[in-house]
Amino acid sequence: METTFGFAGVAGITMICYLAGLALRLSPLENKWIPLGCGVLGGALGLAGLHFMADFPAANLIDALAVGIASGLAATGMDQLGKQLGE
Repeated sequence: METTFGFAGVAGITMICYLAGLALRLSPLENKWIPLGCGVLGGALGLAGLHFMADFPAANLIDALAVGIASGLAATGMDQLGKQLGE
C-alpha cells in the first residue's frame, strides 16, 4: 500500500530524526555521535520512503539514500539553529 506525501515525507523524515537526536542526547552516548545517528536513521527512512511512498522525491536507491541522509543531517542543523538563536 503506497501513500502520497511528496515533500511532506521529507519533512517527516527530518522531524523523526530530530526527535531521535533529542533521545540520543539523553543517552550516555557522547553528543558528537548525534549527527551520525541522525544521518544513518535518515538514510534508512529515505530508503523506506522510496518503497512505501508513491510521491517520494527520489527515483532510485542512491537518490533516496541521499535525500534521507540530507534530511537527517538537516535535523541536526535545525537543533543548532535553535540553540544559536536562543543565545
